[in-house]
Amino acid sequence: MIWILGMAGQICWNIENSWFNTFVYAKIAKDPSIISWMVGISAIVSTLTTFLIGTWGDRAGKRKPFIAVGYICWGVFTMAFGATEFVPKNPLNIAIVVIVAADAVMSFFGSTCYDAGYNPWTTDISNVHNRGKLGAAFAAMPVLATIFGAVVSGMLVDALGFFPFFTMMGGMVTVTGILALFMLKDDPGLKARKLEAGYWRQFAGVFRVRTVLENKELFWVFVINAVFFTAFNVYFPYITIYLNNYLNMSYSLSGILQGIGLVAAIFLTLPAAGFIKRGKLASVILFAVLANVTGLLIISRFSSHFVLLIGIFGAGIGYVLMMQTVTAWVKNLYPEQQRGQFEGIRMVFAVCLPMVIGPLLSGFVITQYGVHRVIDGVSGMVPTETLFLVSALVTILTVLPLIPAGRFAKMRLQSDASEPK
Repeated sequence: MIWILGMAGQICWNIENSWFNTFVYAKIAKDPSIISWMVGISAIVSTLTTFLIGTWGDRAGKRKPFIAVGYICWGVFTMAFGATEFVPKNPLNIAIVVIVAADAVMSFFGSTCYDAGYNPWTTDISNVHNRGKLGAAFAAMPVLATIFGAVVSGMLVDALGFFPFFTMMGGMVTVTGILALFMLKDDPGLKARKLEAGYWRQFAGVFRVRTVLENKELFWVFVINAVFFTAFNVYFPYITIYLNNYLNMSYSLSGILQGIGLVAAIFLTLPAAGFIKRGKLASVILFAVLANVTGLLIISRFSSHFVLLIGIFGAGIGYVLMMQTVTAWVKNLYPEQQRGQFEGIRMVFAVCLPMVIGPLLSGFVITQYGVHRVIDGVSGMVPTETLFLVSALVTILTVLPLIPAGRFAKMRLQSDASEPK
């Protein structure tokens, strides 16, 4: 069930993060500001939802209802998003509001089941000894989903169009939710955890300064997450648009390039799991940052398919190892009675801030340094290689929070080693 729910969720997130943007660019308007609004609002909705539902799950001592019902509705509203293709484009502002609202509703159900339900559930059923392997699975799943999203989805969109594609993918996610109704089991040790007198007091308790001071290492890891994935969201929502409209590739070819590069990157999760188990978390993240920066620089400099593949491989290594390491790191640090609630805090740093700040940066870069192109009779701005240079610069900043996070991790591991067994 970890793999079934995880892959269905990651495929659906990949469709939202990549194909929704491509769909809007192709069918609605070639305006990067629409994508910025869509990505930013969905990130805020996702974060608030994870806080609210995560706290509810902690207090109820249940994850299954949120997972199963959430997946069913997530799929339904993915299909509904595809139907926005038929919304009248005149006036354009009305179409934009409908599209942004549809994406926000889909994000609400996606975060209810995946971020507030599924993620804490995987923490409930795992332990400190196997979270390196769990982190490897969590790192592999978005990559496999990206490969599916790039290769298979590209072929489906080329062959069928966007609406049938969104309908098929949404149906798959809904079926997964129905499956969870019958197969998923909550951790037997999961109990209702009402730490405060009421829901809202417990909800607000996580925002106290004392909470940060009691979890310093965890919050520095959250900052690492925020910086790296801000850089990621500078380029990732536009990489397919860049390959298709700036380098003139088909959806299928751009998908194959991304797919091959990312598949190769997955194999590094095996040795990385060993380093993570030995506590070499900071070292793995430093390697991930360097690989990511190198890959982005290569993508920005070359248009040869083979060299682009090397660049995508480098960026993929960074993404995969960062996901794997941070997943294991934070799950080992979550307070046991507030796992769902702390998923909400993680969402602030891993989703909300990156998906608001990243697209704002990209929108500025594309507007200032993009090129005008007429595509399908419509004039618009197309991203250029500058986008990847800016992303590489932001990625380098990840090293700054890595220094204190690594220091706190070293102190914790030394303290654990000195304690009597």
